[in-house]
Amino acid sequence: MGMADAPRLDADAPWLVVVNAASGRQEGDAIAALIRDTVSARGHQVSVRLVTHAEELEQTARQAAGQARDRNGLLVAVGGDGTLNTVAAAALEVGAAYSVIPGGTFNYFGRNNGFPTEPEAAIHAVLGGRLRPIQVGRVNERIFLVNASLGLYPQLLEDRESFKQQWGRSRPAAWGAALLTLLGRHRLHRLHLQSGDVDKHLLASTLFVGNNRLQLSDIGLPEAGEVDEGQLVGLVLRPVGRLGLVRLALQGALGRLADAEEIERLVFRRLRVAQGGWWRRRQVKVAMDGEQYLMRTPLVFEVASQPLWLVAPDPPQDEASG
Repeated sequence: MGMADAPRLDADAPWLVVVNAASGRQEGDAIAALIRDTVSARGHQVSVRLVTHAEELEQTARQAAGQARDRNGLLVAVGGDGTLNTVAAAALEVGAAYSVIPGGTFNYFGRNNGFPTEPEAAIHAVLGGRLRPIQVGRVNERIFLVNASLGLYPQLLEDRESFKQQWGRSRPAAWGAALLTLLGRHRLHRLHLQSGDVDKHLLASTLFVGNNRLQLSDIGLPEAGEVDEGQLVGLVLRPVGRLGLVRLALQGALGRLADAEEIERLVFRRLRVAQGGWWRRRQVKVAMDGEQYLMRTPLVFEVASQPLWLVAPDPPQDEASG
């Protein structure tokens, strides 16, 4: 990971806040008011942009990022991992300082970086946080903070979204959607993987690339700490039956995925992925931080050349010393 100069962040830096209220205007208004009241009381100017239509998020984030850079201010994203990704991409593009008031179902980015889950506590964590560089992953022209994948995982996200419409946003609903996905029909992918000394052809149902130590630890991968050493961790799931997929999901939930023989694990800074078969030039669905994109192969998964400058709480002493 290259190291760009840290953005200037004044002691009384203004906050440029992007709130994704597409799933609930009333909830968005409430957290916007909480941010304004709490942060202005500490001597900071606050400008909140409430996004009520998902398609407006990217443009709003870019405008706010430009203003944050020009005013030596802080760009703050409020929402789930997909929202945090979009706003982070805008911050990275212009070199603005960035922070988050995280939400979402699993909240891996916020939890991994020490942010409380309760909004008011998270606001105070940002106010007392320090600016530090963190690693970002990239697939072709797009970044990811937590993970990126192709194959079975993007299908799981589609099923989770439809499940959420019926049962609401919760972890049990997410696991229910995952079970439905695993019991369905799955397309296999012929992949050509190239990274350093690795040059192999595999038939796989999923390629998953992680950039989040907490998520990788939760599923029991000993390579989780490699993320802190400037690497990405890849998982290639070989073809297995439906019951085999359910068993693997249970192993992951129990933090024992490292025991699975059907999964090949890779550690890398850059991985080129081409697809075999007659359809190799077609676009493929890639999921990044809970959002899906159509991308043309070959795909290049890599550590971004520049870090994201994040204002976050200090890590616990044992983690800092480790």
